[in-house]
Amino acid sequence: MELCIERIDSWLVDIPTIRPHKLSMATMGCQTLTLVRLTCADGLVGWGEATTIGGLSYGPESPEGIKSAIDCYLAPLLSGKGFNGLAPLVATMNAHVKGNSFAKSALETAFLDAQGKRLGLPVSTLLGGALSDSLPVLWTLASGDTQKDIAEGQTLLAEGRHRAFKLKIGARPLAEDLRHTAAIKRALGPDVSIRVDVNQAWDAGTAVRGMAALQDIGIDLVEQPVALWDRAALTRLSRRFTLPILADEAVADAHDGYALAAGGFTGAYALKIAKAGGPAQALKLAQVAQAAGVALYGGTMLEGTLGTVASLHAWSTLKLDWGSEMFGPLLLKDDVVTAPLRFADGQVSLPSGPGLGIDIDEDKLRFYRRK
Repeated sequence: MELCIERIDSWLVDIPTIRPHKLSMATMGCQTLTLVRLTCADGLVGWGEATTIGGLSYGPESPEGIKSAIDCYLAPLLSGKGFNGLAPLVATMNAHVKGNSFAKSALETAFLDAQGKRLGLPVSTLLGGALSDSLPVLWTLASGDTQKDIAEGQTLLAEGRHRAFKLKIGARPLAEDLRHTAAIKRALGPDVSIRVDVNQAWDAGTAVRGMAALQDIGIDLVEQPVALWDRAALTRLSRRFTLPILADEAVADAHDGYALAAGGFTGAYALKIAKAGGPAQALKLAQVAQAAGVALYGGTMLEGTLGTVASLHAWSTLKLDWGSEMFGPLLLKDDVVTAPLRFADGQVSLPSGPGLGIDIDEDKLRFYRRK
């Protein structure tokens, strides 16, 4: 059944965060979502989202650049054309536009949303079928203040919303980060899983010292301790320590996943639909990881509800060895959907209904969109 695209519209949507979110390369007080609406010839509408972190401080695609790629290149390319499925759409985008995986992810998501609505099926079914209607989800403690992070973690544990936490480190000297991490681990208790994300901040030598100390502290997982290009160091660290390493920035798509596994990396891959080019493209990376014996983790670019749900539909078709971090909507003071996601008991529920299973609040979209 062909889906004919009539037009594609996009908006930049700026939403404040509930508190400053401190990473090694930036501190966020606001998140910018790039939202896409794909309108079909018969009036059917699909929605997609592309979101990155900290403008250009995190990676090579900014919200403004993503919108420009959609408006100036991808929308004119796809508008007026019909596609009988996702594969021809992806092939057309890749043949005419190099890179720009975030922009392509938004359009792949919008196409899947529209296709699901047309067929009366959830996106998870289009991607192979959900194994579960809820997924484990952790919370990131990233205020930058040890006591505030401890208080925040203890509150969320008491409420039962989360049972595992990730700490953002790497912006401060190693000794300070280790004191910060050890204090939080002690305060939250031995039964709570604590992971850390270094966001590429360490050189190889610092990473060896840091990994050894974190292993002694009792940390469960270390995310991307070295630069994304230093695959050799990442592989050496993964084989030197029993403390597992999560590759994030170093592994975007199936080609990266193959290269890292072939080089001897052991550990886990952080799946992110934006890095891979869309939900279906992220699942290609997951297949490579599974074939190589590499564990899986459902990662986020701190998307709003729309992008988070797109990821959840993909992650629901997998066994996630390390769970997920799809908490992005909880970090925002508001959103542009009519109904929020349900977070409880360390889990997030997958929406039901055709397509993504969510509806856009047009009034909030008008309020938060960048003028």
